[in-house]
Amino acid sequence: MLDAVEMPGGNGRLARLFFKSGTTREGLGTASLSSKTILHNFGGAPVLDAEIKAERSTLEVSVDGTLFDIGLHPDETELFAGLNVLAAVRNGETVQTAVEWLRFHAAQHGLQGAVILDRAPPQESRQFIQALREQAAGINGLERVVVVHSKLPLGKDSLPEEAHPFNVPGAPGKDRMEIPPADPWRAPLGEILIYEILRARFLARARAVANIDLFDLLAPGDGPNVFDRAVEAPSGCLRLGGVQAYPWRVRKGSEASFADHICTQFDATGLRPRWCLAPANTGADGIWRLIRVVGAEPDPADDLRFYRCMALRHPTDTVSKIVPKTSLVETPELLELATGYFGAKPVRLPEEQAIRRSGGKPKTAIVTTMKNEGPFILEWLAYHRVIGVDDFLVYTNDCTDGTDTMLQMLQEKGLVQHRENPFRGSGLKPQHAALQAAEDEPVIKNADWLVCMDVDEFINIKCGEGRLADLFEAVGDANMISMTWRLFGNNDVRDFTGDLVLRDFTRCAFEVTRKPHQAWGFKTLFRNSGIFKKLGVHRPKGLKPQLWEDIRWVNGSGRDMPREMFRNGWRSSMSTYGYDLVQLNHYAVRSAESFLVKRDRGRVNHVDRDQGLSYWFRMNNNAEEERSIQRMIPALEAEMARLLADPDIAAAHEFSRRKHREKIEELKTRGDMLEMFHQLTGDKLRKLSRMHAHFGANVFLSGPGVIPDGIAEKDPDSDFWFTVARGETTH
Repeated sequence: MLDAVEMPGGNGRLARLFFKSGTTREGLGTASLSSKTILHNFGGAPVLDAEIKAERSTLEVSVDGTLFDIGLHPDETELFAGLNVLAAVRNGETVQTAVEWLRFHAAQHGLQGAVILDRAPPQESRQFIQALREQAAGINGLERVVVVHSKLPLGKDSLPEEAHPFNVPGAPGKDRMEIPPADPWRAPLGEILIYEILRARFLARARAVANIDLFDLLAPGDGPNVFDRAVEAPSGCLRLGGVQAYPWRVRKGSEASFADHICTQFDATGLRPRWCLAPANTGADGIWRLIRVVGAEPDPADDLRFYRCMALRHPTDTVSKIVPKTSLVETPELLELATGYFGAKPVRLPEEQAIRRSGGKPKTAIVTTMKNEGPFILEWLAYHRVIGVDDFLVYTNDCTDGTDTMLQMLQEKGLVQHRENPFRGSGLKPQHAALQAAEDEPVIKNADWLVCMDVDEFINIKCGEGRLADLFEAVGDANMISMTWRLFGNNDVRDFTGDLVLRDFTRCAFEVTRKPHQAWGFKTLFRNSGIFKKLGVHRPKGLKPQLWEDIRWVNGSGRDMPREMFRNGWRSSMSTYGYDLVQLNHYAVRSAESFLVKRDRGRVNHVDRDQGLSYWFRMNNNAEEERSIQRMIPALEAEMARLLADPDIAAAHEFSRRKHREKIEELKTRGDMLEMFHQLTGDKLRKLSRMHAHFGANVFLSGPGVIPDGIAEKDPDSDFWFTVARGETTH
């Protein structure tokens, strides 16, 4: 049991007993001294009301037939009668924080009293109470503070202490955290009845009560304070919306303070709800809970803001453990509060300026990584030269088909820049190591537009004459363009012929293809203006948050991307996909024979994942014909002919094609590869490649083996849906 309170009842006195969440209601009752009992259920927590005939200090309670003599706490609501009161929870905040919190709200919002529920174990709580009594004395306008502590832990049983970053909404890297053991004394609050307990014992007669915690500050403002507005509200209740605030940095050797919190997240969505009410106006029937008052409808026209100063509840040695710093921007109201009211000099964000490049024809560069892609290099290079790409920086590793020697020769002829991939010893995957190294290359530093993409991806520009100049004109002042994948399948092609990829493979996923997860991935063509710190596989990374308002990011149809995508977004959704101006044709599988070579050579990003049947199933999409890119074939063939007129290039191209064919024949001598080839070219996978729209996400995670043969026999145009329970992800 959490508490037992003697309080006014309907016809006299009432004993109200509050039990912990999850307590079974069966077997709860009182002895015969009570004339009437009512057992309530407040959100899964039992509350037992018993009428008593006279004031009593104890009550006999029956639990499963056993009697217990329960002491009743007296109603002390006269302590806060007619006062403006904050009801708060302390979970680790220092005495200094509590004093500043009281002083601020007394000065800025007319606070007259506070009830603080201290979550600390009893001995620690007593020390806090003694220090608070000494340091809070003399705060102007503050008449009374009561600190309550519990003999029972009130936190959620399964969670670690609330201070740990794991408990911070939106903290980065939760999937990589080592989570401490559960700590019910310090875990996030789990007992929902505490506000009803505080109401019954102390707050029922207060003029107004606001529910925030010791690391929260009500926003300053003109006009009536929050308590006056609650009293004047038609419903007697206001909704408070919490915004998470953070320091940019806390000075070394100092503890975080309210004045350090000058930043909020530019892309944060939603508010942390709390409430303020006038008890006399909301009535006795409502139930006070953590984020709302059940039975009271807040005034919709009068929402008020407060700031959650996160480093006070979640202290760490670096702010980046509790928030991505790429999301933080200075908030003028908080900065004014820090430098004005608190008289502090918080650490501010460094100033940043975007790079403004000179006019003229913009230069575009591609960064890519390759391994054993020789037969496909020339078509990819020629195509992107035709559409207007100026420079190519290519990293290779462990090639056996002439890819590296071909690229070195192309570098000598001024067509590409070729580098050995520096991933060995770096601890990085090959693709990430290449992108990191590329950032220091002059060809990248001097480019106006950049994109990181692979040799199986082709930029398909649908506006104008299909060239980058047409795309740049169509998007106006945009400085980022998402090019959403269209996943092209093998078009039922079994054999490697050496013909053009753009001619051989013409079937792909539908435009609206939400599954598998990879279907709507995108790559980003972006201006090299210094808004981001580094290159990324799908989009630039390391946003400089000071420059977030300089971003003008559009999708493949020229429509603005939402700010929630600015830091980490890498795939499209129903609200952000678009193919009207540009799409990225992704030929991830090509022919069944070439896929054997792809599987054998491994991946450059997810190097620990196989590229087996499940990968083929996910990426082999043959749902519909899509030939828009083929209008560029005449120009492509002309450029290839020009390149192949050079005997060195022609010889290197032919050598790589021959090595590719030899590798295919070698792999087919292996039983496992031959078996895979038969499966890739079998009827079941051929039919499934046209049926992706009928499958749930778990089917793609589990692989084609979970799909019954009867499903594969269905007509792809028929109306059906198939999925399975979540299982182990296969690759």
